[in-house]
Amino acid sequence: MSTVVFQTLPSGAGAAKRIAARLGLACEEVALHRFPDGELRVTVAPAADTTILYASLDQPNDKLIAVLFAAEALRRGGAKRLVLVAPYLCYMRQDIAFHAGEAVSQRAVGTLLAAIVDRVVTVDAHLHRTADIASVFPGIEAENLSAMPAIADALAAGGVDPATIVIGPDAESEPWVKDLAGRLGLRHAVARKIRRGDRAVDIAFADAGLLAGRPALMVDDIVSSGTTLMAAAKALLSMGATTVDSIVTHALFPPAMIAAFINAGVRSVRSTESVPHPTNAIALDAPLAAALRSELGTTPSPETTT
Repeated sequence: MSTVVFQTLPSGAGAAKRIAARLGLACEEVALHRFPDGELRVTVAPAADTTILYASLDQPNDKLIAVLFAAEALRRGGAKRLVLVAPYLCYMRQDIAFHAGEAVSQRAVGTLLAAIVDRVVTVDAHLHRTADIASVFPGIEAENLSAMPAIADALAAGGVDPATIVIGPDAESEPWVKDLAGRLGLRHAVARKIRRGDRAVDIAFADAGLLAGRPALMVDDIVSSGTTLMAAAKALLSMGATTVDSIVTHALFPPAMIAAFINAGVRSVRSTESVPHPTNAIALDAPLAAALRSELGTTPSPETTT
């Protein structure tokens, strides 16, 4: 009979152990040791026929090397199937070469991971012109889960003002903004964003009166520099929004920036646990465990797949 084990890089151990427990599996940590010259030594626990490796790939460079080395050790240890669970998937934003000589990081990282694992499971991958996550990982299985069901459940449990307008910062955000608003029975709107550099953006809305006297809830997949979040908050407050809160799938910004967000008028920032961060408020245990249940030869229960 096929055996399954769950292992994790140390940075994601808390979430990984909860997900493994949902699957009835123990979870072992991969040991990392850094030599004085910066090189890594990676030591895995014993492999099984199917080994699930949890590694959220924020601050990705060392982690990509750790995943590469872990995969080598696990294959040599007898793993016939490797499943990478990367709630945050790095290097997806560069899907074309914008200038001569630039590397296409999405293609490079996709090819690397496709060569060492059999399946990738991620959440709200930051895809622009790439329509399907499967095209990033040639020849292997890949799923891009939505965080919106988990976010909607968390917001509904805490109570949401029915006058709230769900706001997307740009056209790319419309699918998940519309999804979340629909789940909560709220109206939504999407801004027009003009980026003038890594830390300069202009935000505008077609209906200037939409937010007058209403709370605003901004939803985005990634907050990194925080420029868009702060510009949007200022624009929404200038339009008469009573409050501005933010929900983000992947919180990549330095925690010290929370003070700047508050100064810009953002009342609260909450994130999923895809990346360990002080703003974490929404677990992704249920959707990730549901997606991984097939590795055990069982089907997801209906309540975990909505």
